[in-house]
Amino acid sequence: MAEAGGDVVALLLPADDCIDQLYVDPDHIGGGFGGELMGLGKKQRPAGLELWTFEANVRARRFYERHGFVVTGATPGDNEEGAPDVRYEWRPPAR
Repeated sequence: MAEAGGDVVALLLPADDCIDQLYVDPDHIGGGFGGELMGLGKKQRPAGLELWTFEANVRARRFYERHGFVVTGATPGDNEEGAPDVRYEWRPPAR
């Protein structure tokens, strides 16, 4: 969770090796909160992470790709919303 001025402005919810949710308040997008939480998530799950996002969410997709996530799958809408989605994975660099 990230706070600014005493308010929660961003939240990352991990679930096993997945990111279940990443939310940044629209007024705080671009403030580094999402990147900071993503860095913490990677530290907590050093073997790797995966997540799903909607295909149409271009801003989120660019964010994940900037943070080293790559597309590893997709569905035509096998989710509650029935919207096409994309699976991303991040793995640490090989040593």
